[in-house]
Amino acid sequence: MITSMIVDDELFAREELFDLLSEHQDIEIIGQCSNAIEALQMLSKHKPQLLFLDIQMPKITGMELIGMLDPDTMPYVVFVTAFDEYAIKAFDNHAFDYLLKPIDEDRLSQTLNRIRKDLSPKPVEVLAPKTLTHLPCYTGTRLKVLPLSDIEYIFSDLSGIHIATSKELVHTHLTLKVLEEKTSLVRCHRQYLIKPDAVSEIEVQESGAEVITLSGAKVPVSRRYLKPLKQLFGFQ
Repeated sequence: MITSMIVDDELFAREELFDLLSEHQDIEIIGQCSNAIEALQMLSKHKPQLLFLDIQMPKITGMELIGMLDPDTMPYVVFVTAFDEYAIKAFDNHAFDYLLKPIDEDRLSQTLNRIRKDLSPKPVEVLAPKTLTHLPCYTGTRLKVLPLSDIEYIFSDLSGIHIATSKELVHTHLTLKVLEEKTSLVRCHRQYLIKPDAVSEIEVQESGAEVITLSGAKVPVSRRYLKPLKQLFGFQ
């Protein structure tokens, strides 16, 4: 079975694609999502082999969602769009495939046959934005899109990845690796990233250091990352 997910903000489009895929006995639909934040959570949990992804969605587009995924665990991505120009862009940038709405059954079958022949994930990093300006987050039952400018630091523990602003603590399904590579935050500890603009002081200690943020929060700095952090601000 090829485990698959559908991400599209239009209910009718999701249902139509689900019905078409149901005709293929080796395709298992393990989830459907209406937005990128829900999709990130489900992708992290279920790790499907195949992702049918709408390009135009509110707040976080399909292409932006791809930029938030770890390329090492990237599923097949088949973009689904109603606009030719997006399809051509996806094709030119080596997306595995694209489908134009309304989806043609024969065209879908061709895509699935290609996937059956080669089950190696096809990263589409060329399409992905190099930097993220906002992050998908959640707290309790609320889903949020948080501007990077609001963030002071990010850290990980056994319960997940947590994002701290001056006012609240929220959570994300993005990995520290992706966050370090695609935001302006810098590593200050194996489990912490800090936004340079949020640094007020660096207090050097025997075992490393501690950053004091503009809001007064204290963030640990390990010996390994102390020198590059100091150099970032012009200290030797």
